[in-house]
Amino acid sequence: MAANSLSYQFKTANIAIKLIVINVAVFILFNILPWMIQVDNSVFTKYFVLPTDFVRLLQQPWSFITYAFLHSGFMHILFNMLFLYVFSKFILNLFTEKRFLTIYLLGGVFGGLLFVLVYHLLPAFKGNSVLLGASAAVNAIIIFIATYSPNTPIRVFMFNLKLWHIAAFVVLRDLLTLDSSDNAGGLISHLGGAAFGYLYAVQLAKGNDIGLWFEKIMDIVAGWFSSKPKQKKSKMRTVHRTTKKAPTKSTKTKQSSVTKSDQQQQIDAILDKISKSGYDSLSKAEKDFLFKAGKDN
Repeated sequence: MAANSLSYQFKTANIAIKLIVINVAVFILFNILPWMIQVDNSVFTKYFVLPTDFVRLLQQPWSFITYAFLHSGFMHILFNMLFLYVFSKFILNLFTEKRFLTIYLLGGVFGGLLFVLVYHLLPAFKGNSVLLGASAAVNAIIIFIATYSPNTPIRVFMFNLKLWHIAAFVVLRDLLTLDSSDNAGGLISHLGGAAFGYLYAVQLAKGNDIGLWFEKIMDIVAGWFSSKPKQKKSKMRTVHRTTKKAPTKSTKTKQSSVTKSDQQQQIDAILDKISKSGYDSLSKAEKDFLFKAGKDN
């Protein structure tokens, strides 16, 4: 019963909670299993961390994603998951879970790409190194929503701040410590994730969804594991008794265009209100409308 209850809670949880559970489960697995069989955990993690060595990279291309689910210590995973949980609420109030997952995963991929490129192109980064941690993916989440809705308020301890304040702190912290840090490669990946989050938000505000191709890939992969059988089209002909004249194609297109235009105007007005006064300033009707519009999209 307990197992069924946990399984149900996981299935019904939002995507951010699922990512946190997966990260924690992987952290426990990769720290407890090596201890139980008395081997160093690098024996297992080496197949999932992101290496700069080109030969190893070709042998394990999946590591561009898997590295973001590994963490080097308790504090490492604690802060990453805390930031992920807090900032996920802002995004999931405005966008679908699929878009949230796209930002997270592609943020990690772009952070990893920048990490690898820097080690191969800049003389200051020499030798082989490996990358692990969700920081690049989490940075993409933070910078995305702070760029899209910069003036949304957030309370940090006793201080009332805005999202752009947090984003500025995150980026400046990485930039200012880059030269003196022992984790310069990791900081480079943080900046890569942040850059992707910024680019995604800017393009989305212009009406360009640069993550749409990745969402389509996720749909295809999800289809491979779907247990729902495909419905066969019925060969029987459908007889319509109504004699009412159906609206023409041009009329349908015009009606659809007007409806979408009105809806987009309402969405833009609500987003402007969020940008100026924060999400909490919305009425319940506005929140419900925005949530429904996000699901339809």
